[in-house]
Amino acid sequence: MRFRVPSAVPLLAVGAALATVVTTAPSALAAPGAPGQRPSFCGHDNRHTPFAGYLCAKPGELLDVRIGDVHPTQPSLGYDEVYYKLGRYTLGKDAINKKFSDWCEADGRIEAVAVQPNARLDDPSSFTCTLPVGAETADSEAAMKTVVIGPGGEPFLTDGHHTLTSFYETPDGGADLHVRLRVLANLSTLTQKDFWAQMQANKWVYLSDPQGNPVKINKLPTSVGLANFQDDAYRSLLYFGRDIGYTQNSVPFQEFYWGSWIRDSAPVDLSGRNRSDLTSYLAAVKGTTRTMVALPKNTVIGSGFTASDLGALDQWNAGKAANKGEFDKLSKPYSDAKPGKLAYALEYKKINGLG
Repeated sequence: MRFRVPSAVPLLAVGAALATVVTTAPSALAAPGAPGQRPSFCGHDNRHTPFAGYLCAKPGELLDVRIGDVHPTQPSLGYDEVYYKLGRYTLGKDAINKKFSDWCEADGRIEAVAVQPNARLDDPSSFTCTLPVGAETADSEAAMKTVVIGPGGEPFLTDGHHTLTSFYETPDGGADLHVRLRVLANLSTLTQKDFWAQMQANKWVYLSDPQGNPVKINKLPTSVGLANFQDDAYRSLLYFGRDIGYTQNSVPFQEFYWGSWIRDSAPVDLSGRNRSDLTSYLAAVKGTTRTMVALPKNTVIGSGFTASDLGALDQWNAGKAANKGEFDKLSKPYSDAKPGKLAYALEYKKINGLG
């Protein structure tokens, strides 16, 4: 999802925080300054923070980040989305492994167009993206994952938890893998209290667990990686319903709001769903997405957002029959030349003994 500052939140609040950050070029961090002088660190006195390299990042900057450094802003993931990605990376039938295209997209360079033999994610010189560094476009940057720079320069991931966790879990990825993230805001001069107040005001943090219980800020995960998150089955279900019942948009945590509504309103009976069976899972996706589309567009789903705000489609499967369009693509079994996302997730779970 792509993030925006909600219209209800005054932009001046963010601007006031950003105005305190002096925009020294990031390259200045590498130089200690003239003898007897200390580097400015953009007006900070945080030379010893482990995140000093991120302190000077400016809004809109494409910031090179070690993925083990990012601090999540949500307590859970849809595990099955990650299993799909890992299945695609390890069991894929693509001419070019999808993990390279996912990395290129996350880096602002669209997709992979060529890979060398034995190419690895942790060696970007071993594969080629559509765009070289420096040739990014507004559209390619819009698809990037995002961070907010917090106190001490700590990067807080505001979009991309599933993608970066998939990179983290990939053998040629891990915590030391680097990828560029687009900076939403630099709030590093704020106190912890004011920082979190701003994050909540902008809806850049999601503080509910898969059961709908509130989560305290200090209980959020401190790193990506499956073991650090709870599994939200409703979030997984919503991922597979993209472009069938709704379209992804810029509302932060869009699928979590839909998932919470499904859990709490129970508009569809999901009690018999088998998350390891393709037919059962597809039936759950179909029933859920048909219910979403049938809602009046002004129905409040969560956090004040309506069905319209959260991208509900006017027609199920964009008006196509079940054997056409996105639902048909999702329905393809692993034996197909182009398996669907669900098939990859289920095959990965079966091979790795995951429930």
